Amino acid sequence: MKTKKVPELLYVFLLYFSLCAFVVTCSFLLFFRGIEIPEQQLPNAARATFLNVLFLTALFVTIDAIRRKITVERPVERIKSALSEITKGDFSVRLDTKGSRDDFAEIMESINCMTEELSGVETLRTDFITNVSHELKTPLAVMQNYGIMLQQPDLSEEKRIGYAKAVTDAGRRLADLITNILRLNKLENQQIFPATEEYDLSEQLCQCLLQFETVWEKKNIELETEIDEQIQIRADAELLTLVWNNLLSNAFKFTGCGGTVSVTLTADGKYATVRVRDTGCGMKPEVGAHIFEKFYQGDASHAAQGNGLGLALVKRVVDIMHGEIRVESVCGAGSTFTVILPRDQYGEVEKNL
Repeated sequence: MKTKKVPELLYVFLLYFSLCAFVVTCSFLLFFRGIEIPEQQLPNAARATFLNVLFLTALFVTIDAIRRKITVERPVERIKSALSEITKGDFSVRLDTKGSRDDFAEIMESINCMTEELSGVETLRTDFITNVSHELKTPLAVMQNYGIMLQQPDLSEEKRIGYAKAVTDAGRRLADLITNILRLNKLENQQIFPATEEYDLSEQLCQCLLQFETVWEKKNIELETEIDEQIQIRADAELLTLVWNNLLSNAFKFTGCGGTVSVTLTADGKYATVRVRDTGCGMKPEVGAHIFEKFYQGDASHAAQGNGLGLALVKRVVDIMHGEIRVESVCGAGSTFTVILPRDQYGEVEKNL
């Protein structure tokens, strides 16, 4: 028995002793009232009564100690042991609450929920750091290699310009990666709050399309548009610009020369629907199931043109706007991204639309 538990046991013993003495004394007064006891028998009766009180006290203290051991100390020890493992970084700890219905069971359930969340967060953090490290290494390695080659004294002007362009492109990709990581971090931690205003969504889509004019002309891509005019929406224009730019960029990137990209905008009283369709390479179902995950790139041939964060940003922005994004794709036949947004941000898209 630990020394620190001695005062507690002494306190419990005295408490039960006082209670038993009080109960026995009251019982004697009630049951033996009016009965005369010979004086020579009083000492023996007093000793017997005292011993009975001691016995009852010891019995109650033992029962209480067993009860506390089973119902209090064991659950507390399990909780302390689990918390000790959690503080060491082991988030796989789970407490068995089967058959328990007391307050300790509720505490254990809360700890299990906490460790489950922490386990998920730790997995995401580990994967995120691993992916970020990998993505940062690639452009840095490119810059380093081309930087070394630029130091060659007999380098021709043509190669020097080509190597310098490769360094610039890698630096731009690195800057875009860091920018997207910061944006996604702010969005996921809700450090960016929508600055909603009423504006013309039709005009915004047209302006975003014009930014890719050189791209579709260079690849001889046919652009089809069916954009209803003067579609007003209450949302964060800056955040939605990020959505349209990412979707259009992907559409033009994955569409080959001579292909087609179409953009449509329709609206009713509650919702505005934007569809971006391309005739590019499309996706397999197993790829489409993961495209909104961070750093996921289903097409390795285009990995050098992106960092796998664009669609993760798109999904997060659409969620913040209380909207919904869907994707339909056929491998080898192209993809269609559909974004449904409430025209008033106080509404929310019904998932069964």
